[in-house]
Amino acid sequence: MSAVFEGYERQYCELSTNLSRQCSAASCLVDGEQKHHKVSEIKEGIDDGDTLIRKMDLEARSLQPSMKASLLVKLREYKTDLNNLKNEVKRMTSAANNSNGSRDELLESGQADTLAVSKNDERGRLAMSTERLNQSSERIKESRRSMLETEELGASILQDLHQQRQSLLHAHNTLHGVDDNIGKSKKILTAMSRRMSRNKWIAASFITAILLAIILIFIIKLSR
Repeated sequence: MSAVFEGYERQYCELSTNLSRQCSAASCLVDGEQKHHKVSEIKEGIDDGDTLIRKMDLEARSLQPSMKASLLVKLREYKTDLNNLKNEVKRMTSAANNSNGSRDELLESGQADTLAVSKNDERGRLAMSTERLNQSSERIKESRRSMLETEELGASILQDLHQQRQSLLHAHNTLHGVDDNIGKSKKILTAMSRRMSRNKWIAASFITAILLAIILIFIIKLSR
């Protein structure tokens, strides 16, 4: 999985957990001004959540299809989670706007149900966020384990390449020495060939001189 996506995912899970707690706390507030201030903080957090989801969406769509499909499924879950938070904020905002006419009645009849729903939603989101954080941690551990294995494999390959380089250098030096020996052998053979040619000429000249001497002696004997 993309490390960038995992970073955004971790940030979103932490943000979602924090927003769930803030929503539960805001639901318990009676003072309208405090509640309005708390709702404003939650809306800012929801905007940050929208930003993180857009970043995760862009990152997921830039990956290979095999990875993109599973990440887009997660994104749909996160979008649903964020929409639930938005709906809860809308309910709190609507309740705050209508509190001037029926505040006591809402406090008596609706607060318990709203609080119970908020707590149930918070528990669900907390459980989901915790599970996602655990899954992200496991994926990060698995990624680190894979990186270490890849690093060890790379070190082994580099060591093998170094040994092969040393072997090639040794073979190159050996071939260079063979070339030198061949060059020397060629020089020796050339010198021997020259000596043999010279010896042949000397022998041929000597034989020719002997033949001429024999012919001359023969001619002298005949003339007598």
